[in-house]
Amino acid sequence: MKRRIASWENGHSAPDDFYGRLLCEAYTLSAAELGLNHEGERDTGLLDASYPASPEGAIDTVGQLWRADLNRYEPLLHAEPSEPAWNEASLRWLVAPEPAVPRQRRDGMRVGFGDVAAVKTTADMFAELDDRFGGDHARHAAVQYLSTEVTPLLRGQYREQVGRALFSTVAEATLLAGWMSYDACRHGLAQRYFLQALRLAQDANDRRLAGSILSAMSHQATFLGRYTQAATLARAALMGISPVATPTLRAQFHAMEARALARTGDVRACEAALTAATKALESRNSDDEPEWISYFDEAELAAEAAHCFRDVNSARKAVAHAENAMSGSHVRSDFFATMVLADAHLRAGDVEEACRVALDALDLGEQLKSARCISYLAEFRQNLAGVGSNRDVQTLTDQVRDHRLWLAAGGQADS
Repeated sequence: MKRRIASWENGHSAPDDFYGRLLCEAYTLSAAELGLNHEGERDTGLLDASYPASPEGAIDTVGQLWRADLNRYEPLLHAEPSEPAWNEASLRWLVAPEPAVPRQRRDGMRVGFGDVAAVKTTADMFAELDDRFGGDHARHAAVQYLSTEVTPLLRGQYREQVGRALFSTVAEATLLAGWMSYDACRHGLAQRYFLQALRLAQDANDRRLAGSILSAMSHQATFLGRYTQAATLARAALMGISPVATPTLRAQFHAMEARALARTGDVRACEAALTAATKALESRNSDDEPEWISYFDEAELAAEAAHCFRDVNSARKAVAHAENAMSGSHVRSDFFATMVLADAHLRAGDVEEACRVALDALDLGEQLKSARCISYLAEFRQNLAGVGSNRDVQTLTDQVRDHRLWLAAGGQADS
């Protein structure tokens, strides 16, 4: 950073969009007053959750997002999600013209399939860390890798075939950054990552991945209480990739629609969507599925069904599905399923079993750094408070009073 400042002071370079804005804020002066050029004066649009109009726009915007996130640009980290952005993105993707690749920059580095493979392998490593330890564990490191190592690749020179592979791989990595940000409850930032990932997948001509990105948006929208948008996004995903959809992808999209419908209280439509998801998954052939959707199996679908039946107050059905939702290999997913099981037992009136299962979830989640996990536990604590004075509740409280997640959830439950 000192070297960069010295370069500015000596006139060898000028602050870019991101640093130019920070300097303006620090000195409470305009870009013109600081002598920045027009490039530095230009609004980066970081807080504008819009769908990029071109592949070049996606490259520029996602690079700015990575850099701003890496430098902890507070307005972005605390930005709210935009409801119109979900609708705009799904519509523009559905009616998108033929995919395009960016104009080649002659001064960029040469990029080949080996570079793409390196990005894929590194992103897979971060995905494993995310799964085991939560989105807040290695999120900063993942964004740093994307900002420093991947940005030059996107701005490099590559053949069209390499470009498609690169865009698809970077879209998947950016989707991961979105999931990690969502798990950290950085919801505006997560939405912006999802939007850029969708545009990159569009230009990679990777319809399946684009559909999965819309499904992720649906998942987030349901979590945030935007149920109509969530259902629309899930349906757009299914419609948009219908010619190339695999059974597992169809199952996932139906499950996301069911999650949204459950929250609206439409029990019949929710159960119909779950039935469609079950039938689709039964017909899958693992050899024909994208590698990145392999996690969505019977246990994952059972977890989604458990969420649905809990939300429509079918506690016994929720218990039955949650008991089949433990994969044993995905720590965070198993934590969510265990907390849903605890909540379902509580709603069924079995306080003792609810407390026992909640204790299991806390043991399971000891290593997780996930604001989303804390929110699940906070909801359980609120429901537990409604039970009143109870020996089982008191025993659980005594056992976990110093547990990190329990203490964190207490702050949310009291707010």
